[in-house]
Amino acid sequence: RGNLFATGLSDRVFAFSTTKMAAMLTHAASAPVASAARAINPKSTVRGSVSTASLSTNAAASRSAQFVQGERAAAFSLRQRRQSSAVSKRSLAKRVVSASASSGVPAVQAAAASEWKGAKLKPLGYSVLAGLLILLIPAPAGVSAQAWHLLAVFVGTIVGIITNPLPLGATAMIGLGVSMVTGLLPFAAAFSAFSSEIPWLIALAFFLARGFIKTGLGNRIAYYIVSLFGKSTLGLTYSLVFSEALLAPAIPSLAARAGGIFLPLTKALCVACGSEPEKGTEKKMGAYVMTTVFQTSTITSGMFITAMAANPLSVNLAAAAIGQTITWGQWALAASVPGLICLVAVPLILYVLYPPEVKDSPEAPVKAKEELEKLGPMTSDEKIMAAALSVTVALWIFGSKFGIGAVAAALVGLSTLLITGVITWKECLAEGPAWDTLTWFAALIAMAAYLNKYGLIPWFSSTVVKVVSAAGLAWQPAFLVVVLLYFYSHYMFASGAAHIGAMYTAFLSVLVACGAPPLASALVLGIFSNIMGCTTHYGIGSAPPFFGAGYVPLATWWKIGFGLSVFYIATFLGIGSVWWKLIGIY
Repeated sequence: RGNLFATGLSDRVFAFSTTKMAAMLTHAASAPVASAARAINPKSTVRGSVSTASLSTNAAASRSAQFVQGERAAAFSLRQRRQSSAVSKRSLAKRVVSASASSGVPAVQAAAASEWKGAKLKPLGYSVLAGLLILLIPAPAGVSAQAWHLLAVFVGTIVGIITNPLPLGATAMIGLGVSMVTGLLPFAAAFSAFSSEIPWLIALAFFLARGFIKTGLGNRIAYYIVSLFGKSTLGLTYSLVFSEALLAPAIPSLAARAGGIFLPLTKALCVACGSEPEKGTEKKMGAYVMTTVFQTSTITSGMFITAMAANPLSVNLAAAAIGQTITWGQWALAASVPGLICLVAVPLILYVLYPPEVKDSPEAPVKAKEELEKLGPMTSDEKIMAAALSVTVALWIFGSKFGIGAVAAALVGLSTLLITGVITWKECLAEGPAWDTLTWFAALIAMAAYLNKYGLIPWFSSTVVKVVSAAGLAWQPAFLVVVLLYFYSHYMFASGAAHIGAMYTAFLSVLVACGAPPLASALVLGIFSNIMGCTTHYGIGSAPPFFGAGYVPLATWWKIGFGLSVFYIATFLGIGSVWWKLIGIY
């Protein structure tokens, strides 16, 4: 039947059939009428019967014509669909053949490849290969097989996160799955970091940022900043950089400061200026601004003891190692000159190396003022958002005096927004980057923590101490070697506090043993414990939220991080050492 429809033969078959059917209907309808007429008046009813029969014939013919028309329409429609399907199949076949001809791959293989919906196979292969290479190398003396195998999984996961065969959260979950299936980590260990404050604080910061954008408060503040500094992208960036620096000493949680305050503000500013990753305009200004604000946040967190939660740990460990307590003033004074140089220079360096597409906008302040006028007075949702954010920031600054931590403070703000309906829980659930960041960051923290617990990090620290001590170097070159090893070993850590706890005391001890000035050594390691977070998207609390905004590709993030790390080290060890000599640090 399908072939009949496709060829059109069915039209003639149905026309012939319905003609016969009409004749049959005519005969069936006219016979009883004529018989009844003849029974009443055999002479006078002949004409009437013929007339009645004619009417019946016309009705039947009409019905048969409608039937034929409907069938013809159905046949035509089916022919059109089959022809369209045939054309589509021929076009697909041509594309497959063309693709395989150009690449030298058979058509069947090309079609199969086009249907693959899973992970990117080449990046996945790199990840597996990196882990296997570590696994095939025998564990060094002093390192357990369990620690070495976990390192292989950790390295494979990091390579996967860099090459991105799957979304970051999926890659991290696969890493945890491998570590659990192989018996390297039990469930409690693999998911231990999901009870850590930092990943949840970052996720909560994303939720607060959604309210900041949704209510329009972010746009209002962004337009106000643009009206003051918006003549150039560089001016806008400096206003954000130094605003964050002013708040740094008062808010000891870098994740809260960056993710809860400056990420939503920076994102609102970028969106207001027409720079959004979803629209492909991230390079207009957002990529530059996001990268700059993140990089400078690592500097400001290292400039004050109270600017990062782990800095007091460095002070305590230094006091135990060298018998001298670093004061808040000593730390701030030592970091002030090289820190300010970095804050001024980084926006300029990135302006050249990673420039925004829109650099000057002299009309922007005027347009911003017009937009502010259009917004009118603050809405009730904006007022609630402003109040919730003010309370949250106040608790971040003063909450420690009342036993209220950073996560609890963020929950106060989020609870306020949920109760008042400013944001909904469905909107929080739909905040994909928040949950993705929570997943991969917690997974890396867990694996890194157990590398330390299984003895790999202590082994690494003691090996460095032995090698440097045995080399018999003067304190200056020994100082440089130890500091560089301390700085760049942070690629293995997803937490500044974990790095400090694992390596600070050992490295400070070897510096002092080599003859380096104790106070200067303690300060350098303490300051660098913050700045070394610039290298990756997981190394410090401000990295995941800014990277999670989606403005900067991962490879670019790492390249910029490494390049600027060289600049930071040169500035602090070069200009900084001269400054420290002048103020009597050594």
